[in-house]
Amino acid sequence: MKISPAKENILKRVRNALSQSVQLPFPNSEGNNSVFKTENEGLELKFAEEFARLQGKFIYCTGKQELTENLATLAAHKEWNHVYCQTPALLNAFKLAQLPFINKGDMHEADAAITDCEYLVARTGTMVLSAAQPSGRALPVYTPVHLVIAYTHQLVFDLKDAINRLKDRYNGELPSAISFASGPSRTADIEKTLVVGVHGPKEVYVFLVDE
Repeated sequence: MKISPAKENILKRVRNALSQSVQLPFPNSEGNNSVFKTENEGLELKFAEEFARLQGKFIYCTGKQELTENLATLAAHKEWNHVYCQTPALLNAFKLAQLPFINKGDMHEADAAITDCEYLVARTGTMVLSAAQPSGRALPVYTPVHLVIAYTHQLVFDLKDAINRLKDRYNGELPSAISFASGPSRTADIEKTLVVGVHGPKEVYVFLVDE
């Protein structure tokens, strides 16, 4: 196919433009600077506020024993008979296997699932999850309720901070899948009516353990 001289001229100008560096319109928004003000203190409160705004449920625990007690109380209140967890670090650290409702079957029969997370993003109330976690890709979205156990050192201010920490943690080789979850699954695609729990859990809890 023969290209007209006019088109060839346009393509030549495009190629020349792409070969040259382009000055960013807002250079201060890149690099180590952030367009958002970083808050080093109060990340727990900021995350709790944003997470609750997105219909997530936040539970602050002063230690491991308080987490176990809160989890047992919640399970009794919700009448959960089977809560599934396949994360060895959580099972060992909190002795979850001693709870009567933990791992009484497989994930297909569970009332709720417990997983860890990579990081918590305070500015947006977001949980960062990856395929590298023992829970894999399916468990966080399979059961009706998702319970996340995290530590205060996993709190970061912005998504950019979380990505940078992931790169450091995995030596530049990011997991095959990274997902960002902010509260329960929801959609308003049908007649602009908000429906919760369509593509994932209807309820999401974050238990934040103070170290």
